[in-house]
Amino acid sequence: MNRLFRIFIVGLFALLGAAFVFSCSNLPESPVPSNSDVIIYTHNIVNTYPHDRNAFTEGLVFEDGVLYEGTGRFGYSTLRRVELETGGILQIRELADQFFGEGITIYGDKIIQLTWQSNIGFVYDKNSFELLQEFNYSTEGWGITHDGTRLIMSDGTSTLHFLDPQTFEEIGQLEVFDNDGPVTRLNELEYIQGEIYANVWQTGWVARIAPQTGRVIGWIDLRGLLTAEDRSELADVLNGIAYDAEAARLFVTGKLWPKLFEIELISPP
Repeated sequence: MNRLFRIFIVGLFALLGAAFVFSCSNLPESPVPSNSDVIIYTHNIVNTYPHDRNAFTEGLVFEDGVLYEGTGRFGYSTLRRVELETGGILQIRELADQFFGEGITIYGDKIIQLTWQSNIGFVYDKNSFELLQEFNYSTEGWGITHDGTRLIMSDGTSTLHFLDPQTFEEIGQLEVFDNDGPVTRLNELEYIQGEIYANVWQTGWVARIAPQTGRVIGWIDLRGLLTAEDRSELADVLNGIAYDAEAARLFVTGKLWPKLFEIELISPP
């Protein structure tokens, strides 16, 4: 990709980022139905860590004391190993310019990364980031996680797709819904203590989904997590959920955010 075209792409995404912020301000206050009887969680910020402002976060995982992050945008998509405390990049692999990187998950000793509209996923060695395999899927690629036996993939709709982690063949689907019907725009995913957590794109909300039924059993309100001062530059939407299973720590961030947050959930009295 030549320099002039890269400058054009950066400018285009700056405009798109501004449009996203504007569109978010015009979305309904929340996707939570007015007659919902599910738990609505608020949050406390436990710790704040630096985050690369150039990272268009699409996937986030925590394992062995470090973060793994997948980033998007054509010509800038990457897979990264990141130091939590400093936000520094410890290891990076760049995707070819034609791919828009999306969600990532770690399954065993492999990292699996989706791409947006290319219908291609990548499998890497977790330690070396060596590309081991490519696989195909029929939908768009958004978020991905796993429950220990199945990969769980989102495509921006209300449907989650279950994939065999060895063959990558689709082995099932799950329709996500609440009292008002289907919950769409499911994006970044994380499997946490028997539930699927999902960012709802262009909102400050995370859905907690029962994988047995697809019902939303809880909402996490993360609106206002990033201050107006931090949003004064080109920050995009909330996206990125990681869980430290050993220490029971929950991390969240967003696309082009300058900060990553460790939060604790607060249930209503």
